[in-house]
Amino acid sequence: MSAHHPAVPVGGKLLNTATAVCGVLIMAMLAVLLVRFIFGLGAVTNLNDGYPWGIWVIFDVIIGSAFACGGFSVAMLVYIFNRGEYHPLVRPALLASLFGYTLAGVGVIFDLGRWWNFWHIFWPGYANPNSVMFEVAVCISAYITVMWIEFSPVFLEKWGLTVQKKKLEKVLFFFIALGTLLPMMHQSSLGTMLVVMGPQVNPLWQTPVVPLLYLLSAITVGYGIVLFESCVASAAYRREIEMHLLQPMAKIMLGVLGLFLAVRLGDLVVRGALGHAFAASLEAFFFWLELFCFVLPYLLIGSAAARRNPARLFLAGIALMCGAMLMRVNGFLIGYDTGLGVDHGWHYFPSIAEMLVTIGMFSVEVLAYIIITRRFPVLPREEAAAAH
Repeated sequence: MSAHHPAVPVGGKLLNTATAVCGVLIMAMLAVLLVRFIFGLGAVTNLNDGYPWGIWVIFDVIIGSAFACGGFSVAMLVYIFNRGEYHPLVRPALLASLFGYTLAGVGVIFDLGRWWNFWHIFWPGYANPNSVMFEVAVCISAYITVMWIEFSPVFLEKWGLTVQKKKLEKVLFFFIALGTLLPMMHQSSLGTMLVVMGPQVNPLWQTPVVPLLYLLSAITVGYGIVLFESCVASAAYRREIEMHLLQPMAKIMLGVLGLFLAVRLGDLVVRGALGHAFAASLEAFFFWLELFCFVLPYLLIGSAAARRNPARLFLAGIALMCGAMLMRVNGFLIGYDTGLGVDHGWHYFPSIAEMLVTIGMFSVEVLAYIIITRRFPVLPREEAAAAH
């Protein structure tokens, strides 16, 4: 972060109600994972032959990585489109992305049947370059490493390692470039995973352009996450909210959202799949719910006057998060049928243990965010925000 946009630690006590609750939820998660790693997936999950993927893959990895795109979306504005005024948002967005992706990478191990073989992903002898899942695994692993390097100046600055920080900044442009390329690759590849499933996925979500849809929705929800995060951090820390940055960014977000909706609805019309949305089915209901969440931001912050209201920005961010979440749940769970589903006696609803792990993963991210922002220079100095 440049000298024009200094960052400071928020300060304050680390032990409070929020961190205590997070600690309890994390301990519950660890207890479940101990049972899982000793006795297997069947001991704690409701997975079966008809529904082999549950919320650990869908929420912790597929949705979690999409929610972690705030750093990628802001970096595109600052470093690709040369919008330097958004630089104060880079560090907080990158921090949320850092923990979101790191936990998504760790979460993959939870869902592996033979989890002790996870290292095969990184061993050349086991590489399968024709596999979509291999490409996703490699790209996400590389992106996690890149983000830690991008964020490391925060630690160097805190620890007074000025010389090391200056040396790193000379080559940081290379990692920033990688940090904008890698998410484009794996976010689109997450959509490609639906393509290779063929007719097992409902036509409302099975389309050749689903990689583009996943990429556009990830960029859009990245801005929504920044809105959500900025509003929550300002309220929790009683800080001045960066409205001078969030208002124009929300307008950009609506532009990307419009492109996404045009591709989404245009694809359904071109393929002749729109009729499935009017069927009396669970899939149709969730399709309209998903679409409503994506349209809702226009109703909330479609005008310049509405974008001056922090509460509306906050709700628009939540709406986008819900839309992106539903799009992925619909494609990978509700609209997904292996042919061995309900008709063959199989059904799936996550167990309490599965929910505890997912909630625990979120708690780890919240706890880490609180600790880092209170002790390290991440959030912009308040005087800079107030001056605008």
